[in-house]
Amino acid sequence: MTDDDKPQNTFSMVTKQLAVLEKRDWELWTIVCLAGVVVSGGLLAIIAPAAFMKQGEAYFQLTVSRQLVLGLFVLLALLNSYLVTRRVDLRRTRQELITTSMQNELVRLQSFTDPLTEVYNRRSLEEMAGRYISHARRLRSCLTFVLIDVDRFKEVNTRFGHLTGDFVLAEVASMLRGAVRGSDAVIRYGGDEFLIILADTGVVGASRVVHRIRACLLDWNTGGQLERFQLGLSIGVSEWADGQTLDEVLDAADQTMYAEKASSKRGIPIDSSRISPTALDALGHAPSGPS
Repeated sequence: MTDDDKPQNTFSMVTKQLAVLEKRDWELWTIVCLAGVVVSGGLLAIIAPAAFMKQGEAYFQLTVSRQLVLGLFVLLALLNSYLVTRRVDLRRTRQELITTSMQNELVRLQSFTDPLTEVYNRRSLEEMAGRYISHARRLRSCLTFVLIDVDRFKEVNTRFGHLTGDFVLAEVASMLRGAVRGSDAVIRYGGDEFLIILADTGVVGASRVVHRIRACLLDWNTGGQLERFQLGLSIGVSEWADGQTLDEVLDAADQTMYAEKASSKRGIPIDSSRISPTALDALGHAPSGPS
């Protein structure tokens, strides 16, 4: 992959910076341990010469100046103050690092999201497609692109207004999201066009997705969302093959989609001579022509 490493790079960068902070945290604990050893050694150096045995019992006779005791307490107070301050600074730095990284990633994701439909926008297409194609190439798995166009969308805007048109687009996006898995991607490809990228999915799996989309659309139309208007979707399917460019696979899906749109308008079968058999299978069409 090329662009798809960005989230991983962000995570890697945060991990490294947290590791640096963790190292500084351990350094503080090392200072604490060394200070404890030094203080303990100093106390032993003072106490040991004053110890003596009498009748099997240990006795200590100490004469310590006030300045020494005061200096010891001041040293311990300064050490504790330094350690507490450094611990607070490290905690604050860690929280700021995590918060900033999350905000930056959120901004990046928002720039790739269509605000109306809440799916990926056209700007994200190159990154998303590159990610899925690299995954399919590495694992030698199937990858299918499904292109969807809202039929007569201009008529929706004309008859019901642009607010209703926006509502329809949001509803279509919701149908598409509900028909796919979390590992798939739904992208708003154009004004009234959507693109679905189906990971690890061939024609058979794509045909099931198309069936779910049409079932959702039927339920939506049955609910009478638009008065005396039946919403329609033209769907094109293209399975990616290694060596194909993104433009080539999208062009194949586009041809299938517009062939279906044309056939639905004229009420005639799709001309299978110009459409791949796999795409026809996914759409549930039998090849036309002489039997």
